[in-house]
Amino acid sequence: MKDLLQPLLLFILISIAFSACDRFDDEKVDGTENEYLVEENFVVAYQQSVISANMNVAALLYPEISAITDKFTSGVEVYKITYNTTFEGEAVVASGLVCLPTAAGTYPLMSFQNGTNTLHSAAPSENPNGDLFQKLEMMASSGFVIAIPDYLGFGASDDMFHPYLHAESTVKSVADMLRAVKEFVEGKSSVTLSNDLYITGYSQGGWVTLQLQKAIETNYSNEFKLKASACGAGPYDISTVTELVTSQPEYPMPYFLAYLYNSYAELDMETPIDSVFQEEYAAKISGLFDGNHSGSQINSELTTVVSDLFQPNFMANWKTSETFASLRTMMEENSIEGYNTNIPTLLLHGTADTYVPPVLSSDLYQQFIGKGVSTDLVTLAPLNGLDHTSAIMPAELAAIAWFIQLRDGEI
Repeated sequence: MKDLLQPLLLFILISIAFSACDRFDDEKVDGTENEYLVEENFVVAYQQSVISANMNVAALLYPEISAITDKFTSGVEVYKITYNTTFEGEAVVASGLVCLPTAAGTYPLMSFQNGTNTLHSAAPSENPNGDLFQKLEMMASSGFVIAIPDYLGFGASDDMFHPYLHAESTVKSVADMLRAVKEFVEGKSSVTLSNDLYITGYSQGGWVTLQLQKAIETNYSNEFKLKASACGAGPYDISTVTELVTSQPEYPMPYFLAYLYNSYAELDMETPIDSVFQEEYAAKISGLFDGNHSGSQINSELTTVVSDLFQPNFMANWKTSETFASLRTMMEENSIEGYNTNIPTLLLHGTADTYVPPVLSSDLYQQFIGKGVSTDLVTLAPLNGLDHTSAIMPAELAAIAWFIQLRDGEI
């Protein structure tokens, strides 16, 4: 069935290209009026009829959205914004996409945190026509203002390294984007924001979403009214990820761990990277994360054989040796476990995921329950038979369908 539907979907996407209005107009924003928003650039507009046609076909490919195809009632405008944030106390201008319904109204804010990426050209604001990003943009038609942060190290801030799986800087930059979006919408005449916020993300973005959820509940509850959170396939416990990888003969995505340890080395981790990786790989890892190499290209420069990738001492002693104490500290500081949340939380994970094993989500779920959180509040949603890649679109469409039903009081 999916093979038969692909030509129709392609036709609709081509129609989008001709019906959408593209331009990249730069509009400086008066810095005296805004603390966070710096600049807005119009990217593209989608007609409501094209969005509805696209979503009707997508519902045949992805049943997750079949219940909400009647919700797409507005056209959408997409903008790139730049905004002020900080990293380690220094000012940084970061960026991301904002998607607005064209129909006048007051809307909740939704933030999507994307998964692991190494290419500058694949950041949301640099690749707004990517399949996932385009569908997310169109979701604004269902009655949300949608924010899609680039993360530090991408978009406007691609002259710095990306602090991968670094909780403090990631939460700060994403929260500051949400603040900038509020200022951006205040400058629009027909669209206003309610204070309601929904957050979701997948893989790295699942981890970001849970970190953001806890930060809002702990520190920003007066600023953001968080209504629901949907976290997909995140590496929530980084020590568990390391233990799972080092206990198996092969791991198909070695660049995930190289990305992590390279990031922590940039963040002044004292554990030498050549004490973790074999010399031939340690010597070239930093050069591979320059924004010009894809994950698959980096993988091709490494090895999937775990004993060939890592130093024997690391594999045997990373949990106890003083050599790895700094690394262990960073793993602990940047992991997140279940806590006594008050927010409806959906945990999605493909059951056939070999990149980020599903035990990370099931363990997290049990931690929430162990803290006394009701099973009515936190839900574990296994995506049967799906691996890390094939679960991306179903997970995010299911998350947004859930948000819509929560917002509209249908569940």
